[in-house]
Amino acid sequence: MSTQTDVASVERVEELVSYIVGGLVDNPEELSIETVLEEGSLRVIIEAGADDVGKIIGRGGRTIKSIRTLARASVGSPSLHVDIDVEG
Repeated sequence: MSTQTDVASVERVEELVSYIVGGLVDNPEELSIETVLEEGSLRVIIEAGADDVGKIIGRGGRTIKSIRTLARASVGSPSLHVDIDVEG
């Protein structure tokens, strides 16, 4: 995968995750989303206030699982692995 495609994929995933998570939290000023691109892997780190972490994860982890699925689908390439972590 080319670097240009990697950058486009990173931007697309970051925008998608920001949009979804931004709509879930009550305190968007405490929200921070960082992306780290390494060889064949994209790591998205979501930091939110303690009250909002549970909303992002969801009951039984359903919400974060859905966000991960959407993020992986938005990359459009099976060669780039996407992982999302939530910290609070």
